Amino acid sequence: MRLTRIMLLLLIVAVQGYSQNLSLKDAIATGMANYGLVKAKGKYAEAAAETVKQTRREYLPNLNLAAQQDYGTVNGQNGPLYGFGGLGVASSGLPLPEQNWNAAFGALYLANVNWDFFTFGRMKQRINLAKADVERQTKDFEQEQFQQKVRIAAAYLNLLASQRLLISQQKNLDRTTVILNNAAVRVRTGLLPGVDSTLASAEVSRARIALNQLREQVKMQNAELVRLMGVAPADFTADTTLVARVPKATLTGEELPAENNPIRQFYKSRINYSNQQEKLFRREYWPTMSLFGVFQTRASGFNADYASNQNSYTQNYFDGINPTRQNYLMGVGITWNLTTIARSSKKVSAQKLISEGLEEEYKAIDTQLAAQLDAANARFGFALENYAEAPRQVRAAQQAYLQRTTLYKNGLTNLVDVTQALYTLNRAETDRDVIYTNVWQALLMKAAASGDINLFINEL
Repeated sequence: MRLTRIMLLLLIVAVQGYSQNLSLKDAIATGMANYGLVKAKGKYAEAAAETVKQTRREYLPNLNLAAQQDYGTVNGQNGPLYGFGGLGVASSGLPLPEQNWNAAFGALYLANVNWDFFTFGRMKQRINLAKADVERQTKDFEQEQFQQKVRIAAAYLNLLASQRLLISQQKNLDRTTVILNNAAVRVRTGLLPGVDSTLASAEVSRARIALNQLREQVKMQNAELVRLMGVAPADFTADTTLVARVPKATLTGEELPAENNPIRQFYKSRINYSNQQEKLFRREYWPTMSLFGVFQTRASGFNADYASNQNSYTQNYFDGINPTRQNYLMGVGITWNLTTIARSSKKVSAQKLISEGLEEEYKAIDTQLAAQLDAANARFGFALENYAEAPRQVRAAQQAYLQRTTLYKNGLTNLVDVTQALYTLNRAETDRDVIYTNVWQALLMKAAASGDINLFINEL
């Protein structure tokens, strides 16, 4: 008995000495602050909000200022010309009978305003689409936060269960070691056959193998928690006091509405975004009405009588760029590309099919979450029943083990009976550790299915 206490104390000291104590609330807070995918979706939501501002500013009129200063000839020629690809030269002058190479400076300064002031609701719908994208990205961010909290909590509970199983398995190894030592002494004195020592040694080996397997499991569960928290590799010790009680919310039997589940809300936002996209495509059927205005001033080194006197020009730079003529122009126009109707109609029909597909996805996830909530309620009920039954199983197994070991020490039973009692006790302790954790896992499953993670977090 003393050896058992010493081994258990060494195990606790080793765990606390080489690992960090971590509460579930701290694990969730750390994971939410560090996990890359959560942070990324937060940035996407912020970017969508900026896109709304940018879309609003697209309604502003275009205001262009331009200035150019040139040097060249002004020979003109009668005949048609099309500036294909923007490669035409805007030289202007009378079509003289002969080519000449008189050159002077010239300049053009202008201000241009162009405003699509009425687009039959197309601009407004672009803003609505941008807002729908903000909602979609925000809901995606919220559901990612929600699922991340659930994943961290699940990983934490798995680590907690593994660490409790590790302690129970260490106790089992200590018991088998005590049995082996007692059997070895009795075999050496001739009170027991040698096979008892062999069987006891086999049980010790089995217990050590099981302990090593649990150590591996603890390490794997710890690594998963580290990944979800987004921190450097470290060994954590879960708070075992968490499973020493039943959550208060589990005793009230409260049913939570499932409509506000962040996952459902995200799928709804996808449908809304697709519907807004379809409305925008329908707006493309209509024309665009524009206001425009231009004011320009020109300068030229060629004088007004150049047509009759080809020597009437100057090559002085400042005279050539000094503006002397001004013009303005304003108007209203309408543009309607009728073939756009044929093209956009297929965009509308395609987007409508996408919306119908998204609605089917929503129905599928809604059915899945409803089934999960029903299963979580059932699991929770069974977990509570098992929580009440587990201590009885452990007490009965402890009594049976104590009876068998007492009988064995007095030579009234064999090692097989002791081994069977040892196995029963180990199984009972293992069941207890799993069952205690299952109550909290069932509550987490219920919170995940209902969409209210606070149902779980408020119990911490």
